[in-house]
Amino acid sequence: MQKIFNILYFLFIMAVIALVLLIVSTKIHIPGNFGVKVVLSGSMEPAISVGSLIVIKPAQAYKIGDIITFGEESKDAIPTTHRVVEMRVDNGVMVYVTKGDANNDRDIKEVREDEVIGKMLFDIPYLGYIIALAKKPIGLIFLVIVPAAIVIGDEIRKIIAQMRRIHARKMSEHKPPFM
Repeated sequence: MQKIFNILYFLFIMAVIALVLLIVSTKIHIPGNFGVKVVLSGSMEPAISVGSLIVIKPAQAYKIGDIITFGEESKDAIPTTHRVVEMRVDNGVMVYVTKGDANNDRDIKEVREDEVIGKMLFDIPYLGYIIALAKKPIGLIFLVIVPAAIVIGDEIRKIIAQMRRIHARKMSEHKPPFM
């Protein structure tokens, strides 16, 4: 039974670490220029579901059919992930016409090559929901802080227990002589 508990505890710790790393990875650049984004709309369904986590990477060139992420990313602006349906050169600059798979029409605004963040490499359905929840205060508390506190508390408990065993062993080895 203890072995099963240890395995579950290890998996719990790994899940907490993975969640923290995923949250951080959506905010920073990952070595190798990889990016992680959460899909918030259904414009690319069924290819990419709402709530999916996508991994993107800049490419040397993009072609028709590629799914690219483009646009500004800030508190007020969210990048778009759509499929390239047409491309052309305009005054020496590559311009992409994009369209969401679920949309009837092409995007109104054309995308210049310097606006492209990267090409989608793969997606993980539903994981984006967890990341989006963890970015909110209540989600951060229940998905990251509470589990981390449990792990830290358990490790402190183990350290204290080990210190008590060491102290008890030392006390039994150094008993004062009887008077």
